[in-house]
Amino acid sequence: MPLEAGLLEILACPACHAPLKEQDTELICTGQDCGLAYPVRDDIPVLLVDEARRPE
Repeated sequence: MPLEAGLLEILACPACHAPLKEQDTELICTGQDCGLAYPVRDDIPVLLVDEARRPE
């Protein structure tokens, strides 16, 4: 289930403060030098840097 559009507009990467975009079950940082992928569990974004997946 996609996140509400209003919620996605106000969320930002906790590491670099860039906007996030939704992709499958993750929120991907749009920052050029960051690119962390944060999981979404039970429709709740887990915006913890320790839980984020590093870019490949």
